[in-house]
Amino acid sequence: MIFSLGRFFIAPLFLSLLLTGPALGINYAKLSLDQVTEMARRGDQIAQVELATALEHGEGVKRDMELAISWYCRAAGRGSADAQRSLGWIYANGKGVQKNDELAAYWLNKAARSGDEYAARLVKRIAVNVATPVTTGCPQVASASWLKSRCVKTTCRKIVTLVEKLAADYRLDVNLVLAVISAESAFDPDAVSSRNARGLMQLIPETAERFGVKNPWDREENLRGGMAYLRWLLAYFNGNVEHALAGYNAGENRVTQYNGVPPFAETKAYVRRIISDYGKRFHPFDKSWLTRSMPAADHAVVQSENSSKSGTLGG
Repeated sequence: MIFSLGRFFIAPLFLSLLLTGPALGINYAKLSLDQVTEMARRGDQIAQVELATALEHGEGVKRDMELAISWYCRAAGRGSADAQRSLGWIYANGKGVQKNDELAAYWLNKAARSGDEYAARLVKRIAVNVATPVTTGCPQVASASWLKSRCVKTTCRKIVTLVEKLAADYRLDVNLVLAVISAESAFDPDAVSSRNARGLMQLIPETAERFGVKNPWDREENLRGGMAYLRWLLAYFNGNVEHALAGYNAGENRVTQYNGVPPFAETKAYVRRIISDYGKRFHPFDKSWLTRSMPAADHAVVQSENSSKSGTLGG
């Protein structure tokens, strides 16, 4: 796919493409990268697959397998057989990820059930029992089992969908973000604490200002601010989820002071709860995430850590 055309659509026409592109028989290959990306972010499955394919093969854009998989995951989670087949092929061949026959069979089988005949033929070549793996290989798709009991209302499900949409932008595992939201606000966008922490991710005024959140009651703004802080903490603590969570609850300076989770009952219980929900103690990170919103008091610490190698983003 070649993204060869510039921004030539006027706003009303572009909006109509976002809403009805597939029905109009749009030639996605002739759209600009910005246009396809915007359509993908708005939930257009075809655009998501097109963008993922371009990122997988480096067609008109820098090759990025991690980002390609995240876009395939978004589309696959909503039933795209093309995306499901692509994920199966990637895991079957170990392309940019560790080869995993169980995941390959899982996604190829889903594609086959969606009517993809090629996937149905491929899955027969994989000599493993087709069963649901421990992980789907899709950190941008909500898969936490506890969601079924804690997130039953339509408003909550819409929040989960929004988190799935945004988490990929911050290279965060959506299930970690959801576990934080569950502990912070129980998915109540109007929640406010005694410390004046507000919204879904309970941003105190100082944190909101630090990460550019002007309206903490706006769901997307609140989520973006919380995810930006969580991402920063993961980079600051070299992917250590327990330390990042403790920092989110008590502040990163406290974690540095105690060289680990501070001995506060609230913070210890908070970390235990989220680790129990998330199930992982390491999250991929990148030290470049520290370049924004860095407190002056922590600057020297960050400078000393910047020489460390970043974690593997494909995790």
